[in-house]
Amino acid sequence: MITFSPLYMQRVWGGRSLETDYHRMLPDTAPYGESWEIVDRENEQSVVTDGPFAGKTLHELWTDHREEIFGADLPDSERFPLLIKVLDARDDLSIQVHPPADLAPSLGGEPKTEMWYIAGADPGSKLYVGLKEGVSRADFESSLADGTVEQAVHAIEPKVGDSIFIPSGRLHAIGSGFLIHEIQQNSDTTYRVFDWNRVGLDGKPRDLHVEQSMKSIDFDDFEPTMDRPDGNTLANCEYFKVEKLSLTPGQLAGNSTPNHFAIYSVAEGELEDADGRTHGKGSFFILPRGCETLTATVPSVILRTTIPS
Repeated sequence: MITFSPLYMQRVWGGRSLETDYHRMLPDTAPYGESWEIVDRENEQSVVTDGPFAGKTLHELWTDHREEIFGADLPDSERFPLLIKVLDARDDLSIQVHPPADLAPSLGGEPKTEMWYIAGADPGSKLYVGLKEGVSRADFESSLADGTVEQAVHAIEPKVGDSIFIPSGRLHAIGSGFLIHEIQQNSDTTYRVFDWNRVGLDGKPRDLHVEQSMKSIDFDDFEPTMDRPDGNTLANCEYFKVEKLSLTPGQLAGNSTPNHFAIYSVAEGELEDADGRTHGKGSFFILPRGCETLTATVPSVILRTTIPS
Protein backbone atom coordinates (compact mmCIF):
# COMPACT_ATOMS: atom_id res chain seq x y z
CA MET A 1 0.00 0.00 0.00
CA ILE A 2 1.12 3.55 -0.75
CA THR A 3 0.54 6.48 1.60
CA PHE A 4 1.04 10.17 0.84
CA SER A 5 1.62 13.44 2.70
CA PRO A 6 -1.57 15.55 2.65
CA LEU A 7 -1.57 19.13 1.38
CA TYR A 8 -3.47 21.51 3.66
CA MET A 9 -5.32 24.48 2.14
CA GLN A 10 -6.36 27.57 4.11
CA ARG A 11 -9.93 28.63 3.41
CA VAL A 12 -12.01 31.46 4.86
CA TRP A 13 -14.77 28.92 5.65
CA GLY A 14 -12.42 26.31 7.15
CA GLY A 15 -11.63 25.25 10.70
CA ARG A 16 -9.55 22.83 12.78
CA SER A 17 -11.57 19.60 12.60
CA LEU A 18 -8.68 17.79 10.97
CA GLU A 19 -6.93 18.15 14.35
CA THR A 20 -9.84 17.15 16.54
CA ASP A 21 -11.40 14.43 14.37
CA TYR A 22 -8.37 12.98 12.55
CA HIS A 23 -5.59 13.92 14.99
CA ARG A 24 -3.63 15.71 12.28
CA MET A 25 -0.91 18.28 13.05
CA LEU A 26 -1.87 21.38 11.07
CA PRO A 27 0.90 23.82 10.12
CA ASP A 28 -0.33 26.82 12.15
CA THR A 29 -3.46 28.30 13.74
CA ALA A 30 -5.16 29.39 10.49
CA PRO A 31 -8.52 27.96 9.33
CA TYR A 32 -7.89 24.98 7.06
CA GLY A 33 -10.84 24.05 4.87
CA GLU A 34 -9.31 21.40 2.63
CA SER A 35 -6.83 18.56 2.88
CA TRP A 36 -5.79 17.33 -0.54
CA GLU A 37 -5.06 13.67 0.13
CA ILE A 38 -4.30 12.33 -3.36
CA VAL A 39 -3.51 14.82 -6.11
CA ASP A 40 -1.48 15.10 -9.29
CA ARG A 41 -1.52 18.70 -10.53
CA GLU A 42 1.23 20.89 -11.90
CA ASN A 43 1.54 22.94 -8.70
CA GLU A 44 0.17 20.43 -6.16
CA GLN A 45 1.65 16.96 -5.81
CA SER A 46 1.08 14.06 -3.45
CA VAL A 47 4.44 12.69 -2.28
CA VAL A 48 4.86 9.09 -1.08
CA THR A 49 5.74 8.95 2.62
CA ASP A 50 7.56 5.61 2.91
CA GLY A 51 8.32 2.26 1.28
CA PRO A 52 10.11 1.58 -2.02
CA PHE A 53 8.56 4.66 -3.68
CA ALA A 54 9.26 7.08 -0.79
CA GLY A 55 9.84 10.62 -2.04
CA LYS A 56 8.28 10.02 -5.44
CA THR A 57 5.29 12.07 -6.55
CA LEU A 58 1.96 10.67 -7.65
CA HIS A 59 2.75 12.05 -11.10
CA GLU A 60 5.93 9.98 -11.22
CA LEU A 61 4.03 6.85 -10.20
CA TRP A 62 1.36 7.47 -12.84
CA THR A 63 3.97 8.25 -15.53
CA ASP A 64 6.68 5.68 -14.79
CA HIS A 65 4.92 2.83 -12.95
CA ARG A 66 1.37 2.99 -14.28
CA GLU A 67 0.69 -0.63 -15.11
CA GLU A 68 2.78 -1.94 -12.21
CA ILE A 69 0.83 0.03 -9.59
CA PHE A 70 -2.51 0.94 -11.16
CA GLY A 71 -3.14 -1.80 -13.73
CA ALA A 72 -3.99 -1.82 -17.42
CA ASP A 73 -6.95 -0.48 -19.42
CA LEU A 74 -7.01 2.85 -17.58
CA PRO A 75 -7.38 6.36 -19.03
CA ASP A 76 -4.45 7.45 -21.19
CA SER A 77 -4.18 10.78 -19.40
CA GLU A 78 -1.05 12.79 -18.71
CA ARG A 79 -1.95 13.10 -15.02
CA PHE A 80 -3.67 10.86 -12.52
CA PRO A 81 -7.33 11.58 -13.30
CA LEU A 82 -8.79 11.85 -9.77
CA LEU A 83 -8.38 14.24 -6.84
CA ILE A 84 -9.34 13.13 -3.32
CA LYS A 85 -10.02 15.69 -0.57
CA VAL A 86 -11.33 16.15 2.93
CA LEU A 87 -13.42 19.31 3.39
CA ASP A 88 -13.85 20.91 6.81
CA ALA A 89 -16.67 23.44 6.50
CA ARG A 90 -17.06 25.56 9.64
CA ASP A 91 -18.82 28.28 7.63
CA ASP A 92 -20.91 28.17 4.45
CA LEU A 93 -19.00 27.70 1.20
CA SER A 94 -19.90 29.91 -1.73
CA ILE A 95 -22.79 28.92 -3.97
CA GLN A 96 -20.95 27.65 -6.99
CA VAL A 97 -20.89 25.49 -10.09
CA HIS A 98 -18.30 23.57 -12.10
CA PRO A 99 -18.41 23.84 -15.92
CA PRO A 100 -19.75 20.93 -17.99
CA ALA A 101 -17.28 19.19 -20.30
CA ASP A 102 -18.75 20.68 -23.47
CA LEU A 103 -18.45 24.26 -22.13
CA ALA A 104 -15.29 24.16 -20.01
CA PRO A 105 -12.76 24.81 -22.82
CA SER A 106 -14.63 27.88 -24.08
CA LEU A 107 -14.81 29.24 -20.51
CA GLY A 108 -11.12 28.64 -19.86
CA GLY A 109 -11.68 25.96 -17.22
CA GLU A 110 -11.77 22.22 -16.59
CA PRO A 111 -14.92 20.10 -16.11
CA LYS A 112 -15.40 18.75 -12.62
CA THR A 113 -17.81 16.02 -11.61
CA GLU A 114 -17.58 14.99 -7.96
CA MET A 115 -19.30 13.16 -5.13
CA TRP A 116 -19.53 13.90 -1.42
CA TYR A 117 -19.58 11.45 1.47
CA ILE A 118 -20.79 12.93 4.76
CA ALA A 119 -18.18 11.93 7.35
CA GLY A 120 -19.35 14.42 9.99
CA ALA A 121 -22.38 16.68 10.35
CA ASP A 122 -23.53 19.07 13.06
CA PRO A 123 -27.27 19.02 13.85
CA GLY A 124 -29.21 21.13 11.36
CA SER A 125 -26.33 21.50 8.89
CA LYS A 126 -27.47 22.02 5.30
CA LEU A 127 -26.25 21.26 1.82
CA TYR A 128 -27.47 23.54 -0.96
CA VAL A 129 -27.95 21.50 -4.14
CA GLY A 130 -29.89 22.39 -7.29
CA LEU A 131 -32.75 24.85 -7.54
CA LYS A 132 -36.07 24.96 -5.75
CA GLU A 133 -38.91 23.63 -7.87
CA GLY A 134 -40.09 26.22 -10.39
CA VAL A 135 -37.17 28.66 -10.06
CA SER A 136 -36.37 29.88 -13.56
CA ARG A 137 -33.19 31.38 -14.94
CA ALA A 138 -34.80 34.80 -14.73
CA ASP A 139 -35.86 34.17 -11.11
CA PHE A 140 -32.30 33.18 -10.23
CA GLU A 141 -30.86 36.28 -11.90
CA SER A 142 -33.28 38.39 -9.84
CA SER A 143 -32.18 36.66 -6.65
CA LEU A 144 -28.56 37.52 -7.46
CA ALA A 145 -29.52 41.16 -7.92
CA ASP A 146 -31.41 41.45 -4.63
CA GLY A 147 -29.21 39.13 -2.52
CA THR A 148 -31.86 36.43 -1.93
CA VAL A 149 -30.04 33.53 -3.59
CA GLU A 150 -30.54 31.29 -0.56
CA GLN A 151 -34.29 31.41 -1.20
CA ALA A 152 -33.80 30.09 -4.75
CA VAL A 153 -31.49 27.17 -3.94
CA HIS A 154 -32.72 23.79 -2.69
CA ALA A 155 -31.49 22.81 0.81
CA ILE A 156 -31.04 19.29 2.27
CA GLU A 157 -30.15 18.19 5.83
CA PRO A 158 -28.13 14.97 5.38
CA LYS A 159 -26.83 12.69 8.10
CA VAL A 160 -23.47 11.00 8.58
CA GLY A 161 -23.06 8.17 6.07
CA ASP A 162 -25.14 9.85 3.35
CA SER A 163 -23.67 10.71 -0.04
CA ILE A 164 -24.57 12.71 -3.12
CA PHE A 165 -23.32 12.88 -6.70
CA ILE A 166 -22.55 16.37 -8.04
CA PRO A 167 -22.23 16.35 -11.83
CA SER A 168 -20.71 19.32 -13.62
CA GLY A 169 -23.39 21.96 -14.06
CA ARG A 170 -25.16 21.30 -10.76
CA LEU A 171 -25.49 24.41 -8.58
CA HIS A 172 -24.26 23.62 -5.07
CA ALA A 173 -22.78 24.77 -1.79
CA ILE A 174 -21.68 23.01 1.39
CA GLY A 175 -23.16 24.65 4.46
CA SER A 176 -21.38 25.06 7.77
CA GLY A 177 -20.87 22.12 10.10
CA PHE A 178 -19.71 19.36 7.73
CA LEU A 179 -16.70 17.10 7.41
CA ILE A 180 -16.84 15.64 3.90
CA HIS A 181 -14.80 13.21 1.82
CA GLU A 182 -14.82 14.45 -1.76
CA ILE A 183 -13.95 12.30 -4.76
CA GLN A 184 -13.67 14.30 -7.98
CA GLN A 185 -12.16 14.63 -11.40
CA ASN A 186 -8.68 16.11 -11.38
CA SER A 187 -9.84 19.69 -11.78
CA ASP A 188 -9.63 22.90 -9.78
CA THR A 189 -12.17 25.01 -11.68
CA THR A 190 -14.92 26.52 -9.52
CA TYR A 191 -17.20 29.38 -10.53
CA ARG A 192 -18.58 31.26 -7.53
CA VAL A 193 -21.93 32.84 -8.27
CA PHE A 194 -22.75 34.06 -4.72
CA ASP A 195 -20.58 34.24 -1.59
CA TRP A 196 -22.88 35.46 1.17
CA ASN A 197 -21.46 39.02 0.83
CA ARG A 198 -18.36 38.14 2.90
CA VAL A 199 -14.67 38.93 2.53
CA GLY A 200 -11.75 36.53 2.13
CA LEU A 201 -8.80 35.90 4.44
CA ASP A 202 -7.15 39.00 2.93
CA GLY A 203 -10.07 41.18 4.03
CA LYS A 204 -11.25 41.82 0.47
CA PRO A 205 -14.42 40.54 -1.22
CA ARG A 206 -13.74 37.27 -3.02
CA ASP A 207 -13.99 37.19 -6.80
CA LEU A 208 -17.28 36.05 -8.29
CA HIS A 209 -17.71 34.44 -11.70
CA VAL A 210 -21.32 35.28 -12.50
CA GLU A 211 -21.03 35.19 -16.29
CA GLN A 212 -19.29 31.79 -16.34
CA SER A 213 -21.68 30.45 -13.71
CA MET A 214 -24.80 31.45 -15.59
CA LYS A 215 -23.48 29.64 -18.67
CA SER A 216 -22.65 26.51 -16.64
CA ILE A 217 -25.69 26.08 -14.34
CA ASP A 218 -28.22 23.39 -15.21
CA PHE A 219 -31.47 25.33 -14.81
CA ASP A 220 -33.52 22.14 -15.11
CA ASP A 221 -31.96 20.59 -11.98
CA PHE A 222 -34.72 20.89 -9.36
CA GLU A 223 -34.61 19.66 -5.76
CA PRO A 224 -32.25 16.65 -5.97
CA THR A 225 -32.10 14.36 -2.95
CA MET A 226 -29.25 12.53 -1.27
CA ASP A 227 -28.39 9.40 -3.21
CA ARG A 228 -29.67 5.91 -2.47
CA PRO A 229 -26.83 3.33 -2.62
CA ASP A 230 -26.98 0.53 -5.17
CA GLY A 231 -25.78 -2.26 -2.91
CA ASN A 232 -22.32 -1.13 -1.82
CA THR A 233 -22.04 1.39 -4.66
CA LEU A 234 -22.49 5.06 -3.74
CA ALA A 235 -21.51 6.58 -7.10
CA ASN A 236 -20.66 5.12 -10.48
CA CYS A 237 -19.87 7.29 -13.51
CA GLU A 238 -17.36 7.36 -16.34
CA TYR A 239 -14.76 8.99 -14.08
CA PHE A 240 -14.95 7.00 -10.84
CA LYS A 241 -16.75 4.32 -8.89
CA VAL A 242 -17.11 4.70 -5.12
CA GLU A 243 -18.15 1.84 -2.87
CA LYS A 244 -18.93 1.91 0.84
CA LEU A 245 -17.67 -1.14 2.72
CA SER A 246 -19.06 -1.74 6.21
CA LEU A 247 -16.67 -4.19 7.85
CA THR A 248 -16.88 -6.21 11.06
CA PRO A 249 -13.76 -7.02 13.15
CA GLY A 250 -11.66 -9.61 11.35
CA GLN A 251 -13.28 -9.02 7.98
CA LEU A 252 -10.93 -8.67 5.01
CA ALA A 253 -10.95 -6.04 2.28
CA GLY A 254 -8.86 -5.68 -0.86
CA ASN A 255 -9.10 -4.55 -4.44
CA SER A 256 -12.40 -5.09 -6.21
CA THR A 257 -10.45 -6.77 -9.04
CA PRO A 258 -6.92 -8.17 -8.54
CA ASN A 259 -5.49 -6.46 -11.63
CA HIS A 260 -6.52 -2.93 -10.71
CA PHE A 261 -5.71 -0.53 -7.88
CA ALA A 262 -8.09 1.12 -5.43
CA ILE A 263 -8.03 4.23 -3.26
CA TYR A 264 -9.04 3.57 0.33
CA SER A 265 -10.53 6.23 2.63
CA VAL A 266 -11.14 5.19 6.23
CA ALA A 267 -14.32 6.99 7.29
CA GLU A 268 -14.70 5.09 10.58
CA GLY A 269 -12.74 2.42 12.38
CA GLU A 270 -9.32 0.95 11.63
CA LEU A 271 -7.59 -1.37 9.18
CA GLU A 272 -4.46 -3.44 9.69
CA ASP A 273 -2.14 -4.24 6.79
CA ALA A 274 0.00 -7.32 6.20
CA ASP A 275 2.94 -5.74 8.05
CA GLY A 276 0.87 -5.13 11.18
CA ARG A 277 0.57 -1.38 10.67
CA THR A 278 -2.78 0.17 11.53
CA HIS A 279 -4.60 2.81 9.51
CA GLY A 280 -7.28 4.61 11.47
CA LYS A 281 -10.06 7.06 10.86
CA GLY A 282 -9.03 9.70 8.34
CA SER A 283 -6.41 7.54 6.61
CA PHE A 284 -6.12 7.62 2.81
CA PHE A 285 -3.92 5.37 0.68
CA ILE A 286 -3.57 3.56 -2.62
CA LEU A 287 -3.82 -0.22 -2.67
CA PRO A 288 -1.81 -1.22 -5.76
CA ARG A 289 -2.87 -3.99 -8.12
CA GLY A 290 -2.23 -7.41 -6.63
CA CYS A 291 -1.74 -6.01 -3.13
CA GLU A 292 -2.53 -8.06 -0.04
CA THR A 293 -5.87 -7.64 1.70
CA LEU A 294 -6.37 -5.56 4.85
CA THR A 295 -8.15 -6.59 8.04
CA ALA A 296 -10.66 -4.56 10.02
CA THR A 297 -9.64 -4.53 13.69
CA VAL A 298 -12.87 -2.82 14.85
CA PRO A 299 -16.21 -2.09 13.14
CA SER A 300 -15.15 0.06 10.18
CA VAL A 301 -16.57 2.05 7.27
CA ILE A 302 -14.35 2.33 4.21
CA LEU A 303 -14.75 4.16 0.92
CA ARG A 304 -13.14 2.27 -1.96
CA THR A 305 -12.64 4.35 -5.10
CA THR A 306 -11.68 2.91 -8.48
CA ILE A 307 -11.43 4.18 -12.04
CA PRO A 308 -13.64 2.32 -14.54
CA SER A 309 -11.64 0.50 -17.23
